[in-house]
Amino acid sequence: MVSPLDRTLDGEEEPGPLTYEAPTAIRQMLFATWALLNSLTGDQRDQAFLPMDDERRVDWDFIPKPGRCGVPLFALDRHQRTVAHTLLKAGLSMHGYSQALSIMATENILRELEAVPRGFGAIAGDFRDPEGYWFSFFGRPGFEDTWGWRVIGHHISFSYTIVGQRYLTVTPLAMGAQPFPAGVLNPLGGSEELAFRLLGALEQDKRSKALIHPVAPADFVTRQVPRVGAEEWPDHVDLGIVGYHITDEDRQALRFVKNAPSGVNGAELSRAELDLVHELLFRYFATVPEELAAQYRDAVLAEDPERLTFAWAGGTGPESPHYYRISTGRVLVESDNAVAAGQHMHTVWRDLDNDLGHDLLLDHYERHGHHGEHLRRRLVSTRPETS
Repeated sequence: MVSPLDRTLDGEEEPGPLTYEAPTAIRQMLFATWALLNSLTGDQRDQAFLPMDDERRVDWDFIPKPGRCGVPLFALDRHQRTVAHTLLKAGLSMHGYSQALSIMATENILRELEAVPRGFGAIAGDFRDPEGYWFSFFGRPGFEDTWGWRVIGHHISFSYTIVGQRYLTVTPLAMGAQPFPAGVLNPLGGSEELAFRLLGALEQDKRSKALIHPVAPADFVTRQVPRVGAEEWPDHVDLGIVGYHITDEDRQALRFVKNAPSGVNGAELSRAELDLVHELLFRYFATVPEELAAQYRDAVLAEDPERLTFAWAGGTGPESPHYYRISTGRVLVESDNAVAAGQHMHTVWRDLDNDLGHDLLLDHYERHGHHGEHLRRRLVSTRPETS
């Protein structure tokens, strides 16, 4: 089996600078996880712990829905919430952490905006809760172990997979914003502003290629699949959102084909245009610890520009339904701001090989089984006695 750390292009191995090694971030995550788990009650630990192969680990959908697994912030005491935030920060840069806090705080604004028109009344505080974010742990968090953890709730979905306490994946990483913006709270405003600047900077012929369809999808074209397939079509609607519906013809025009993505190719862009695409893409990478973000930046810059594609759909003004995506040989970013006339934004950054640690886990299990070799050696005699 070819290691997932080696990429294949046209049948030839192509080693890249993306190693997924992030020892400092992994160590901080492990110690913060221990601190949080040690602070939980027995019942809370039972809620928080799940097997690594639990099917809920790959359900990273951040819409409000019942039956979330894990322990929520609102069930924690003051000290536990502080430790939980320390863990959350361990998985993010300071920029990403501030975005997460802003998204959580926006739930207060949504509660006030929706209480009357949606008829929530007294229950609005339960449905729109700035502490309605669940912490889950998969597997056994320990030295040399393979495990994962997640924080999920409305408009936040952060999934981390640690393989053999050596490799780290941080995708899918999804953030949303509603209303957009929310007064001084504007967690995704920087990327949105840059995206429109990029679209406006393209020369007319390149802009025409980038505009793949006049209708934006209702949500991510890749939806919430655990791993992006060879071809993905968007859904007709965004779950729970009435009044925005696309046709089968729209879905076909908007589809993402991994080996032949639609849009304007990076090789056609000028240096200045390509720099803007990279700047926008790197804003997504900047949400996670620099240790890993730098590897993603280097990997994108090392790729042939022909592997990069920028696509736009829908309106070309901020107060219109619109969508864009950037794909390379390694990553895919999607931003959808279609429902509510550009006032409800969803973004996601995906790793085309290692969402939820996919290829890294397959490689690790094939080489070492489900536990590290060193852990096994600690429990097996060098030369056992014979009876």
